[in-house]
Amino acid sequence: MSAPEPAGQFIENRTFAELAVGDTAQSVRTLTPRDISLFAVMSGDVNPAHVDAAYAATDMFHGVIAHGMWGAALISAVLGTQLPGPGTIFLDQSLSFKAPVALGDTITTRITVTEKLNKGRVLLACACINQDGVTVIDGIARVIAPSDKVHRPRFVLPEVTLHAPAAQYARLVAAT
Repeated sequence: MSAPEPAGQFIENRTFAELAVGDTAQSVRTLTPRDISLFAVMSGDVNPAHVDAAYAATDMFHGVIAHGMWGAALISAVLGTQLPGPGTIFLDQSLSFKAPVALGDTITTRITVTEKLNKGRVLLACACINQDGVTVIDGIARVIAPSDKVHRPRFVLPEVTLHAPAAQYARLVAAT
C-alpha cells in the first residue's frame, strides 16, 4: 500500500461519468494590490478605476476595485483545476456583475453542477461571494467534462516580480 499524497500537491478531475447534479467545489482568495497589478499587466486593462487610487477615490465606488474579469478568472481556475478539473473544455459562460470587489475583499468562488447534458456537456452555476455573504458575480458556464481520469502533480507557478519603469533610477536620484 502506498502512502497518502500530501494535500494540495496534486490536481485531479471528475469525469463526466463521476459528476452528479449538486456536486460543488470552491476556492477562497483575497484581492491584493499585487493581484490588480498582475491582472492589468496580463490583460492590458489599465482602466484607472483599477490602477489609479487617486482617480478611483473620486469614482462611484470611492476606491480601487478589481477588474471584473479577475473574478471570471477565479471561476475559470475552479473549473479547470477542481470541477470538473483538468481536461475540461470551456464552451461558454454568462456572468452578471452584481457588486464591486474592493482591495482586501475575500472572495469565495463556488461552482455547482446544475445539469448533465449529452455528449459530455455540463452546465454549472458559478458564484463569487465576498466575506460579507454578498454575491458579487453569478452566472452559468457550459463545459465539456473530461471522459478520462486525470491525476497530475500541481504545477508550481513561477515567482513574478513587478517593478515600475525607472523606479530603481528614481530611488537612486532620491538617495542623492
